[in-house]
Amino acid sequence: MRWENLTGESGDRRADPALFGADAVTTRTFDTPEFRGITFHEVRARSILNRVPGASRMPFEWTVNPYRGCTHACVYCFARKTHGYLDLDTGIGFDTQIVVKVNAPELLRRQLASPRWRGEHVAMGTNVDCYQRAEGRYRLMPGVITALTEHANPFSILTKGTLILRDLELLTRAARVTDVGISVSVGFTDTALWRTVEPGTPAPERRLDVVRTLGEHGIGCGVLMAPVVPFLSDHPAQLRETVRAIAAAGATSVTPLVLHLRPGAREWFMAWLGQHHPHLVRRYERLYAEGAYAPKWYQRRVTRQVHELAQEYGIGPARAGAARRIRPAAEGPAAAEPTQLTLI
Repeated sequence: MRWENLTGESGDRRADPALFGADAVTTRTFDTPEFRGITFHEVRARSILNRVPGASRMPFEWTVNPYRGCTHACVYCFARKTHGYLDLDTGIGFDTQIVVKVNAPELLRRQLASPRWRGEHVAMGTNVDCYQRAEGRYRLMPGVITALTEHANPFSILTKGTLILRDLELLTRAARVTDVGISVSVGFTDTALWRTVEPGTPAPERRLDVVRTLGEHGIGCGVLMAPVVPFLSDHPAQLRETVRAIAAAGATSVTPLVLHLRPGAREWFMAWLGQHHPHLVRRYERLYAEGAYAPKWYQRRVTRQVHELAQEYGIGPARAGAARRIRPAAEGPAAAEPTQLTLI
């Protein structure tokens, strides 16, 4: 396993100091039903604020990722490739070998205090989910949120995890001093599809319960409708059912994102497709023949359909690049403003 010379979330190996060294790694397993078969590699990171490459399509410049690897085990997850930088398997290894940056809160607090830091927006949940099951044991996010709050630093969180409700009070407190954006990822409501394509995540209805609960506490929450899976969740009736459920949960916005298949994720997803839906393999090969993204015409069609449905149900699309201001319940619900878009 390669720990040395890893210098960034992108896996670049330049002349900079390594993010962590082999002498800083502790490997643990826990014999409990929740974590059986999972190995945790506890590391003391040397940096926690990661700059997004300039060529990225993401509408933010800085991220914090307390974990690498993810027990959500989504077969399409684009972050799978990052596990290869550690000589870890991008398939089952990504789902079961979790790197935990145990010093993330204290390191973030120190980096935010640096005179070189300009208080820029920090996005979380952009690589792997910061509220995956491991967070229930390691509890890194309360310290991360507290550090950002102490410095009145704007931030956003994208998650598929219901564990975010544990930190509801901290999020409300943060919103009193800075801009906070919350989005929940719900690509579809098909239970059979969820069980095979996102086996480690809470069910879609439970995630929508998170949206509903946040709204009941005066915290506006957008939904990233991602991924829309070609030929499996993109039928007009399926899109309608998903948008209807999102609207019923009180989401302030819905933004669709069609499945994309980068190297690392592509191989794992196509193997899953061949096992569960072999009749679709050739159609996927044609649809994604030009690269990781579905053709523009297909993306535009899905986006148009979702936006029309959202308008019908009284919600609208989020605008990229803007963070939602969350207000405590005592101040009343937030007005319908755009949500910071992130990708998981």
